[in-house]
Amino acid sequence: MGDVRSFGLDKEAKSEIYLSYQQQSFLPSNRLPRMYLVMRTSGEPTAIAAAALESIREIDKDLPNPQARTMETVLAASIAERRSNMVLLGVFAVLALILTGLGIYGVISYSVTQRTQEIGIRMALGAQSRDVLQLVIRQGMSLVLIGLCIGLVGAIALTRVIATLLFGVGAKDPLTFVAVAALLSIVAFVACYIPARRATKVDPLVALRYE
Repeated sequence: MGDVRSFGLDKEAKSEIYLSYQQQSFLPSNRLPRMYLVMRTSGEPTAIAAAALESIREIDKDLPNPQARTMETVLAASIAERRSNMVLLGVFAVLALILTGLGIYGVISYSVTQRTQEIGIRMALGAQSRDVLQLVIRQGMSLVLIGLCIGLVGAIALTRVIATLLFGVGAKDPLTFVAVAALLSIVAFVACYIPARRATKVDPLVALRYE
């Protein structure tokens, strides 16, 4: 038989012995408190649930009312706690991403405002709009790159803590790290691009008189 994770998807499969229920019921140290009947269907499972339950009642009417559940329902119940935790963490992650974008936008906007005169001088001396755009974005993204490096180092250092919240993916999964870094980079780029684009609209004459 293949491995069965009887005690949870996050638990390692243990050695088990399969016995006939008739044989198991006579073991004093391992009585049969309950029984599960597992059925594999070729169609919709709920379509034959009523017929299966009726067949069980015909065999023994004194049995407690049996319940039918699909394997998807059983699986969902077993991971409900972890799923709720991940949803909560996902909400906080989205809020953190929004705050990160707003923070970068605010810093770059303030920097552009403080450098209005400098930008005006550059444009008066012949700098093109694309030169100003590249200047602001390059300086903003360089700070973002430093932040990403620090964040990646911190995330790798905390992999042992993260591992307890994960299932089906390693704490050092490279695809996850690359995807998260790419998403943060895109958000940061947009946050830098908006004030950088505004900087290209600066009128050199107005900027030179700016205090």
